[in-house]
This record gives sequence, C-alpha cells and structure tokens, in this order.
Amino acid sequence: MSALFAWLFTNPTVLAIGAAVIAVVAAWFKGRLSGAQAERNKQAADQAEAASEAQKIDDAVAGRAPDANRTELGKWSKS
Repeated sequence: MSALFAWLFTNPTVLAIGAAVIAVVAAWFKGRLSGAQAERNKQAADQAEAASEAQKIDDAVAGRAPDANRTELGKWSKS
C-alpha cells in the first residue's frame, strides 16, 4: 500500500493531473464568489436608485395641498 502512495506522489503525470483538478476547482470557487459579490453590488445600486426616487417623490409632496400633489405626482405615475 505504501508503495502505491509513493508511486502516486512521485509520478509527475499524476501530480500534474492532481494540480489541474485543484486549479479548476479553485477557479470555479473564485468565480462563484465574485459572481455573488457582483450580484450584491447590483442589488445595492438598484436599492440606492429606488431610495433616491422615493426621496424625489417625498420632496415633491412636502408642503402642498392634496390637489396640487395629485397634479405634481401625475408625472411619477406609470399608468
């Protein structure tokens, strides 16, 4: 059994195949992590944009009569 392990750990072909497998797994793992980080960044940017739109609406509504608000907020309506 120890002869088999010695052959596996000294054979350059087996070592190269093992290193290639480890490199592929490491690249896949890094890609998964960077993709998840990119998605988190995208969602944070979308949320920040939505918050700024909400602030614009709040600023438009502040201090006006309801009829004036309906008129002003007509531009924010999507329908």
